[in-house]
Amino acid sequence: MRTSNHLIGVLNFLTFLVSVPILGGGIWLSSRANNTDCMRFLQWPLIIIGITIMVVSLAGFAGACYRNTFLMRLYLVVMFIVIAVLIGFIVFAYVVTEKGSGQVVPNRAYLDYYLSDYSGWLEERVASDSYWPKISSCIRDSKVCAKLSAVPETADMFYQRKLSPIQSGCCKPPTECGYVYQNETVWNQGGGLVGTDPDCSRWSNDQQMLCYSCDSCKAGVLASLKKSWRKVSVINIVVMIILVILYVVAYAAYRNNRRMDNDEPYGQARMTKTQPSAFHL
Repeated sequence: MRTSNHLIGVLNFLTFLVSVPILGGGIWLSSRANNTDCMRFLQWPLIIIGITIMVVSLAGFAGACYRNTFLMRLYLVVMFIVIAVLIGFIVFAYVVTEKGSGQVVPNRAYLDYYLSDYSGWLEERVASDSYWPKISSCIRDSKVCAKLSAVPETADMFYQRKLSPIQSGCCKPPTECGYVYQNETVWNQGGGLVGTDPDCSRWSNDQQMLCYSCDSCKAGVLASLKKSWRKVSVINIVVMIILVILYVVAYAAYRNNRRMDNDEPYGQARMTKTQPSAFHL
């Protein structure tokens, strides 16, 4: 077996290893979709890309070992498509999570979240009437708010807690509403007027209601999704750069292997080509 085939085999094995972080990122998003972010469609593109890279790299490895030109060509073509799709997914993830962030609240360690700070495709999908009932039900079933009251604490102690976006948006009323803290998920109206934010009237001390219908809860989900996607995108960018390098080296080795096949005889004399061959992959 030629050196080029050995190199291509090694590169395919490395490509197989590189697919593991992508698949792991998809599985991590899937776990968060079930108990934190509650958006169950976002992880599938990554999982599909990771599995595709695994299968294609195995095909390329077999092609290198058995000198199967079809498998090698299949590897190069499909990997080119996968890299293009991965780049598209990375760009898409950054575009849809570009806007929006929590707002600092005086004398509070946590942030408040407002749906008006977000816009675009992801905001429309999360806030839509067809998706939000499912998302809010998932948040309620995850008992993320019930976990806040595991240890009783005073108002001052609660104000210094660093709440997750979903805890801040869904488990308490917006700070500007002026509600008075009783415990982590029970807030009563103060002596003054309630704020003008529509969420102020949506808040309920009913533990099955809380602020699950609030725009702040939707904003909290969007902020949580943004954090999750950005973490996964950093890994994807590193993996994409490695994949591009491996692809370029594999393609160069494949081209070199093709030249050796055309120029070097193996046991039988080959006819000398009088015309240059057509371009091949």
